[in-house]
Amino acid sequence: MKINILLAITFLSFIAYANLDYIHGIVGMTLRDGGTGCVCHNLNPATSVNVWIEGPDSLIINQTEQYRLYMTGGPAVEGGFNVASYFGTLNSIDTLVALLSGELTHAIPNPFADDTVKWVFSYTAPDTLLTDTLYSVGNSVNGNGNPSQDQWNFGQNFLIHIIDNPVYVQNENLNPNEFVLYQNYPNPFNPETSIQYTVSSRQFITLRVYDILGNEVAVLVNEMKSSGIYNVEFFPESGIRNPASGIYLYQLKAGSFVDTKKMILLK
Repeated sequence: MKINILLAITFLSFIAYANLDYIHGIVGMTLRDGGTGCVCHNLNPATSVNVWIEGPDSLIINQTEQYRLYMTGGPAVEGGFNVASYFGTLNSIDTLVALLSGELTHAIPNPFADDTVKWVFSYTAPDTLLTDTLYSVGNSVNGNGNPSQDQWNFGQNFLIHIIDNPVYVQNENLNPNEFVLYQNYPNPFNPETSIQYTVSSRQFITLRVYDILGNEVAVLVNEMKSSGIYNVEFFPESGIRNPASGIYLYQLKAGSFVDTKKMILLK
């Protein structure tokens, strides 16, 4: 008898806890954080629930744009969600969306219109050239207080390319005023990335790639260069045996000028 009472109390507490999280929103549920999903409503994702993000897939550094998260399927009475990113800044733009610990979630349950529910939010690009990812998860519920009948699913990862100058130029007739090593693009990358640099006066140039331990893994440039803007491709598979995911360093040397930047290979 005591065991049955304890199980009943535990189950009721679970429902109350799940309901509370649903009403006020919850974060840390996306694939970015390990892919736990909305397990307080149901243990497994449901293929009947479709979640996706729409919006521009390329932004200039520090640019802010609006995005929309859609969900269909499931009980389709009310919905909740969680959106996270790695590098950019997320923000709510209405009272339906809340910002918690840098992630977005629902501030209140949002009712479906016909068979779809939608939220609108903003994303501000970081000041670094890279490829960011928006991770999402949506929860479709019937609103009767029984979380075991609700259904949820992860959304497809949405990639945003952060750009400065979308077209790389290699032109020795241009005369830059200084040596510059730019952030590679895309970053993180797989299988290849581009590195742009400028040369202000005729110099012997070296551009080398190192692993995180400081071991040289590739020499991309090792020659005299005239003043101009240059671009070089780095394809790890062509020069590194079984290249591992992780951080790599690339370093430009031109006379007394030395600059080093980081890039990330994701496999």
